[in-house]
Amino acid sequence: MISNNINRVGGPIPKFNDYHLWKTLYYLDDEESIGRKKLSSLLDIGEGSTRTIISILQNHGIISINKSGIILTATGMDLKKKTRMDLASVELPELTIGDCNFAVRIPRLAHMVSFGCEERDAAIEAGATGATTLIYVNGKLMFPGSEYHVDPTIENEIKSVFNLKNEDVVIIGTGKTVQSAEVGAIVAGIHIMGGLKLSRGIQDIVSPRSDNSELLSLAFAIHDLVGGLPVCAKNRDNLGVRIENGAVIDNAYTGEVLEEVIRRGTTIRRIATSGPYKGTRVIVTPIELDNRTIAVIGVVDIRSMAGVDNLIRLHENDDMPDN
Repeated sequence: MISNNINRVGGPIPKFNDYHLWKTLYYLDDEESIGRKKLSSLLDIGEGSTRTIISILQNHGIISINKSGIILTATGMDLKKKTRMDLASVELPELTIGDCNFAVRIPRLAHMVSFGCEERDAAIEAGATGATTLIYVNGKLMFPGSEYHVDPTIENEIKSVFNLKNEDVVIIGTGKTVQSAEVGAIVAGIHIMGGLKLSRGIQDIVSPRSDNSELLSLAFAIHDLVGGLPVCAKNRDNLGVRIENGAVIDNAYTGEVLEEVIRRGTTIRRIATSGPYKGTRVIVTPIELDNRTIAVIGVVDIRSMAGVDNLIRLHENDDMPDN
């Protein structure tokens, strides 16, 4: 059985989303460059995720990289202007349900708002407790889809942080922390604007030489999908990760079956003959891009150790080692 004395390296790392992509545009400009490490610190995410964000933006011609760091291109500046939002921390406990509030102003898009339900749902999906959407029309701040004006005290508080203009939208994100409230408000604002429209493919998640942080989200998703069975994953040219019980227990892992799948580029089902899962049935499959194996990921059927029916069904004609 798996030892309970293993020192865990840590759990799932934060995933980046449109909030982090937009916030990258917010921090960059076309003159003063910024380094990757500083950007990672500003975004409060790992350097692996920051590299992926940089790759996405570079592939879309939004940024350029030189010896000094990262700057926005003309395309990037145009996108930044088109997705502009003003940000401000606010205190509006009488209007929202969370402990902390954060507001954004989206210029002249009141006509894109129906009732505010979609913005609320987008904020909740991003990790906030909720979001309240308001529109500024004919000199009055009101709830969308109604003629109900906001209380003058609340309106004055919002006007103290934003210079409101006709057809502006204000979204107040709410959450347990200021950061979660901010994420909710910004993601809801991006939703009103129709998204950033930055496509992402498998090459933005994993690459042959990327560190294992890019694989973690995928590995944890599979870990959940197979009911918490151990999952191992690695890029072709780097050591990988081993996940058990919802946490990373080894972040410099490899194994005989993982390495063989990388060499052969085909799925392998067998009983491991070495390593921490010796004597246990495993299935490992390649992740391919442009007909090339760039990473591998596998599941360990520890239930077979207790005589339980296998989650992983081995083909009758698979070769099984004698030991």
